[in-house]
Amino acid sequence: MIDAVVIGAGHNGLVAAAYLARAGKSVLVLERRDHVGGAAVSEKPWPGVDARLSRYAYLVALLPQRIRDELGLTVELRRRAVSSYTPRADDGGLLVRAGEPPHARWAEFYALADHVAKGVWPSLLEPLVSRAELRARVGDPGAWDALIERPLGEVLAAYFPDDLERGIVATDALIGTFAGLDDESLRQNRCFLYHVLHEWDVPVGGMGALTESLAAVAWAAGAELRLNTEVTAIDTDGVSAEVRFDGGAVTARHVLSNAAPAVLAGLLGEPAPDPPPEGAQLKLNLLLKRLPRLRDAAVDPREAFAGTFHVNESATQLALAYAQAQRGRVPALAPCEVYCHSLTDPSILGPELRAAGAQTLTCFGLHMPARLFAATPEEAKARAIESTLASLNSVLGEPIEDCLWIAPSGEPCLEARTPLELEAELALPGGNIFHRDLAWPFAEDEAEVGTWGVETAHANVRLCGAGARRGGGVSGIPGHNAAMSVLSCKT
Repeated sequence: MIDAVVIGAGHNGLVAAAYLARAGKSVLVLERRDHVGGAAVSEKPWPGVDARLSRYAYLVALLPQRIRDELGLTVELRRRAVSSYTPRADDGGLLVRAGEPPHARWAEFYALADHVAKGVWPSLLEPLVSRAELRARVGDPGAWDALIERPLGEVLAAYFPDDLERGIVATDALIGTFAGLDDESLRQNRCFLYHVLHEWDVPVGGMGALTESLAAVAWAAGAELRLNTEVTAIDTDGVSAEVRFDGGAVTARHVLSNAAPAVLAGLLGEPAPDPPPEGAQLKLNLLLKRLPRLRDAAVDPREAFAGTFHVNESATQLALAYAQAQRGRVPALAPCEVYCHSLTDPSILGPELRAAGAQTLTCFGLHMPARLFAATPEEAKARAIESTLASLNSVLGEPIEDCLWIAPSGEPCLEARTPLELEAELALPGGNIFHRDLAWPFAEDEAEVGTWGVETAHANVRLCGAGARRGGGVSGIPGHNAAMSVLSCKT
C-alpha cells in the first residue's frame, strides 16, 4: 500500500505531490492526458508556428511566496506595469498604471479592498477559522461588510458613479462567474475577493514553465507519475482506498483529487451536485503580425495591451450582456478583456516571430455560460466568436482580423474555447474554471473550524484542486492545504 494517490497532474496536484514526497511519503500521480499541467500549460496551437501560448489559464494569481520558497520553484513571475486601459465611446480612454489610481475615490475603494485582503491573505495557508474570527482579523467592520456581506453592486455604485469605471472594477467579480452585480447569492463578491487578494503575474515562459518547475520538484522528491491513465472509480472505507484506472488498480492510505468535486463524486459512485457547475466564459487565443491601431492616438498600443484591455465592459453593458445570456442568447456585443503576454514576456515567441514584430493576445469573454452552447455547440461557438470580434473591433482603429498572423496552412492564428470544450478537454464540469462556485475563505459552520477546507465525507479522500475551499486561480494553495491535512494525520 502506498501513502497517497493524487488524481490529476494539474498545478495543484503537483504542489500536493511535491509536499508529500518531500515529507517522505510514497506518492503516485495519475494523469488522464499525455502531459502534466492540466489547465496551466503552454502549447503551440498552430503547426509550424513557433509560439507557445498559455492555452487555458493565462496568469498566475495568489501563488504565495512561501510555497515558492518551500518548494524551491525556479519560475520567474513578472509584474505588469500597466493595470488596465479602457476605450471610451468618445474615442478617448482611461489608462491606469500600476500603483497610480486615476482619482481619490478609486484609491479609497482599493485601499478598502487591500485592507480586507491583508487580513484574509495570511489565513489561506492555515486551518480554517470562523467567519467571526476572520472578520476580527480584518479589523474594519465597514470594509468587511462592503466586500463580504452586501451585494458588490451596492458598494461599487457608492464609489463609482461613472458607468464605465464601475464596470472596469466590476469585471473582477465576473470572470468565469455567471452572476449580476446585485445578486443575493454573492457569487460575484466571492469572485471579486479572490481577484483582489493578490497580484496577477505573468509567468516567464508561459504557464507551462510553472507546472514544469513544480513537476521537477515532485519527481526529484520521489513522486511517481503515470500519464494516459484515467481513473475510473474509487472505493474507500475511510482507512484505505482502492483507486481503479484503465489497466489496473492501486491501494493507498490517502486519495487527493485534483479533479472537480463533481468528477470526484462520480468516481465515488455518489450523486452529482445539484445544480451542476457551470462556466461562463469564452477564451480566444490570437497571434498577431502586429498590435492593432487604437482610436485613441494619445495611447501607445504597447501600453494599452500590456495590462488588461477592457472592451465594452461598462456596468450598463455588463448588465445587458448578463440579461441577454439569461434569456439564452449570445450577448450581441460581448464584454471581453484582452492582454498581450508577449509584451511582458517575449520568450514565448520564437526568434523569427520576435524579429517580425509578432505579438500574442489572450481574449477572455464574459457572460458566455455553458447553457448557450448546449443545443447547437458549433453554431453557438461561431456566434460567440463573431460577437466577441465585433465587440473588439468596435473600439479599435482597424479590424483585428487584419492583424492576424497566417499559419503555413493558410489559416489565421485564432482559436477559441467554449465552456463545453473546456469540459471535454480538461474535465471541468460545465467548463467552470473554478471547478464549482467559489467558496468563502473561512469556515461557514462550526464543524469546519480547524479543518483545511479540503475534506470530504470520506476521512481519507481530500480535494486538492480549485474546488476546495480557498481554491480557484493558479495559486497552489489547495494543493498545499491538502498535503498539510494528510501530514497532520496519524495514519
